[in-house]
Amino acid sequence: MSNAEWAARDLAVLWHPCTQMKDHESLPPIPVRHAAGAWLEDYEGRRYLDAISSWWVNLFGHCHPRIVAAQQRQVGQLDHVLLAGFTHEAAVTLCERLLALTPAGLSRCFFSDNGSSAVEVALKMSFHYWQNVGRPRKRRFMCLENGYHGETLGALAVGGIPLYRETYGPLLQEVIRAPSPDCYARPAGTTWEQHSRTQLRALETLLERHAEETCAVIVEPLVQCAGYMRMYHPIYLELLRAACDRYEVHLIADEIAVGFGRTGTLFACEQAGISPDILCLSKGLTGGTLPLAMTLCREPMYQAFYDDYQELKAFLHSHSYCGNAIACATALAVLDLFEEEPVLERIRHLGSVLEREAAVLAEHPNVAEVRRHGLILAAEMVRDKADREAFPWQERRGLRVHRHALKQGVLLRPLGDVIYFMPPYIVHEDELRLMVQAALQGIEHAVHD
Repeated sequence: MSNAEWAARDLAVLWHPCTQMKDHESLPPIPVRHAAGAWLEDYEGRRYLDAISSWWVNLFGHCHPRIVAAQQRQVGQLDHVLLAGFTHEAAVTLCERLLALTPAGLSRCFFSDNGSSAVEVALKMSFHYWQNVGRPRKRRFMCLENGYHGETLGALAVGGIPLYRETYGPLLQEVIRAPSPDCYARPAGTTWEQHSRTQLRALETLLERHAEETCAVIVEPLVQCAGYMRMYHPIYLELLRAACDRYEVHLIADEIAVGFGRTGTLFACEQAGISPDILCLSKGLTGGTLPLAMTLCREPMYQAFYDDYQELKAFLHSHSYCGNAIACATALAVLDLFEEEPVLERIRHLGSVLEREAAVLAEHPNVAEVRRHGLILAAEMVRDKADREAFPWQERRGLRVHRHALKQGVLLRPLGDVIYFMPPYIVHEDELRLMVQAALQGIEHAVHD
């Protein structure tokens, strides 16, 4: 069948995520027949460089032989068993290995199915903890403007992207919002560190006022990914950890998008030398092949729920497929690759190469900033570089970049007018150059057409 035939069948039955379906009248969905390494291939033989790791999940390329082999071994031994009253080798081993790798002090792992669910677990865990220890006034959460933590209702509530809040506001709990540490918004002449310190002081003022009613502060360490890839300095996390300790508030680190090497260290929190009370993981956990998520916490959190059944303190959360054996075996194969290969060194090298290649974007008159953490790089496309005037969002200039890049064989999916790169760790230097050139041509096309 042709691409057009598959697209027609798709549009007759499928409702795509994060999509205005009417857009597909002019840009049909691309059916993928095959994937290998950093490349996708459609039904007519056209190839697309996956510059965004298929929504930030694919770490080691598509159909990696070691990951596929681990899945095949597991599926012939145990596919799935409920994790209530039962256990299995892959789940236990995965928890043991993750606790040895994540920031110090985390001691317990709770499985779920996806990033949003991992955040839901974290929010309920923090709230329920304070109820169990006799502090029922602690019922609210503090979060950052421009943050994103998923699209289930609890996760949406602690997000800070206006479109979601305006659309689903009546369904969402009330939260306390602190200014984002986003360093793109820093005043002229101010360093990333200075701006991050200033923004933390604003959050601490809110903590001083609301600590007695606040369960936790939730943040995306170093990069607000869905919030236009806005970035900040690690000092913010260091000072936030100290503030949460002073005011007796949990710190939830949502590393769903930035964990497993994306920022140049295995976990972004490492760059600040801190450990959260609760850590959320998903996406790269299985190398982008199967759904799996994990919420890790400290021992006092776990002990607050440990009691006789009649005390009714047990944690109330479950997913049918949590701790799926095939997904856990996949995650173990991913950890093997980190352990046996110089993955982090490669990420840091590729990040430097990408930044060097992207210098041409920084020179463009319609790019206000190029910023990077690890192997995440973003370019902010604007109408006027001097005063950073944005294009009207209704013009969808970023979509023009996306369309043009597809013609060049590169999958870019800008966030508004922010063009970003988050490629698999196996990408080659010439492929990084191809990505940047496609983006540069796309920007030229978008601003002059």
